Amino acid sequence: METAASPHDHGGMSETRSAGRRIIDEATSWPGVTAQPGSRGELSLRFGRREIGHLHGDRAAHFGFPKAVAAELKAQGRIGPHPAFPDRVARGARRIASDDDVREVVALLRLNYDRAASPSSA
Repeated sequence: METAASPHDHGGMSETRSAGRRIIDEATSWPGVTAQPGSRGELSLRFGRREIGHLHGDRAAHFGFPKAVAAELKAQGRIGPHPAFPDRVARGARRIASDDDVREVVALLRLNYDRAASPSSA
């Protein structure tokens, strides 16, 4: 599997940063995004006061989306039910077990970031 070069590649050496660190580094490179510890051991990724998602170490990411968006993402298999709120349509989770999962978590965070950063959402 080929991967695109990143600013963290070191002369062809394989990626050594953890999955969570890679996700955090990418998301916090977006203007206005910060990483803050949550009250349940999670790391919240925020744009201003709005959470765009949160991480539970290197193993899972949790998100909140508008109901229609979450339903579509679930139908596409991009997110599954949130473990604490399995019946809430707007909540979702993504297991992090591979490089593909890291890329997908970043894409899902970016989806929320783009919505949050949109002038129409202010």
